[in-house]
Amino acid sequence: MTAHFSFAPATGIGSLPGGDALEAAKTATGSFDDFPFLPELPARGPGADMIGRTAGMLVELYARVEPSGWRLGDHPGRDTRRARSWLVQDLDALEEFTQGYEGQLKVQAVGPWTLAAALEMKNGEAVLSDPGAYRDLAGSLTEGLREHLADVRRRLPGAQIVLQLDEPSLIAVLRGQVKTASGYRTYRVPDRQAVEATLREVIGVHGGGPVVVHSCAPDVPFALLRRAGAAAVSFDFSLLTERDDDVIGEAVEGGTRLFAGVVPGTDGPLSDPAGSVMGVRTLWRRLGLHPGLLGEAVTVTPSCGLAGASPAYAREALAHCVRAARSLADNPE
Repeated sequence: MTAHFSFAPATGIGSLPGGDALEAAKTATGSFDDFPFLPELPARGPGADMIGRTAGMLVELYARVEPSGWRLGDHPGRDTRRARSWLVQDLDALEEFTQGYEGQLKVQAVGPWTLAAALEMKNGEAVLSDPGAYRDLAGSLTEGLREHLADVRRRLPGAQIVLQLDEPSLIAVLRGQVKTASGYRTYRVPDRQAVEATLREVIGVHGGGPVVVHSCAPDVPFALLRRAGAAAVSFDFSLLTERDDDVIGEAVEGGTRLFAGVVPGTDGPLSDPAGSVMGVRTLWRRLGLHPGLLGEAVTVTPSCGLAGASPAYAREALAHCVRAARSLADNPE
């Protein structure tokens, strides 16, 4: 059974524009007094992207960049060393801005199924193609996350660590939509129970601590993620349809927190804070849920990462999340 957790009203997704670790940490911590996050800066290049960063965390598995993407190899090369070095830089910068901090802090990594769909084996096919390989990958990821979380706890002993697993490819895996290396076929769909069990294994690495699963793809499998132990589900609110109502309602009533991505992730005009969360209020009325639950059930975020935004817009978008969350709490009706 999934434990119920309380979360702060607003946070970011993970990625930010630019390549300055100190500036990114300043933005991520300065925007949220009670729920900052460890920034990711993919503009720095391979190893700073979300796949490369998580590949660098793996234990006894190593990856390097090939023209087709990230491929597993036999030993750590410069790409692995670069990924690990950038993660250390980012943690150093975050630590500098969070001395004595005792609130919630979010760190992100790619989940096992998106990683299995993205990483190639030596033959050029995705790890997803081989059940033995993706079981080994999940085990390596679990151990790598265990070490990463322990490092974060040592650096910030007072913080309440929240782990976010990014799974944008999960629905494609479940629907058999991940293409083979040739592009002419798709990989076989893994057994759904195996998908759930693998997620549960990786989620369990946090030792009962809160885990959020994020996807900015359509048709997020809320029920599966809840069964696997996710305390919260993070999603692009604009991609919801009325056919999602039942699973959203069940999730809320079951105590699952919704990380509602209502602030656009790329540059553009922002509506007033009340307008940004109008759709959340409309959903609540449609589901017949008590308005007083909104503050307990919803954390406001950008719709996805902010790597493609300008630095000025990224800062404004994060500040807008805080204002929108305050509007939601102050005026739930």
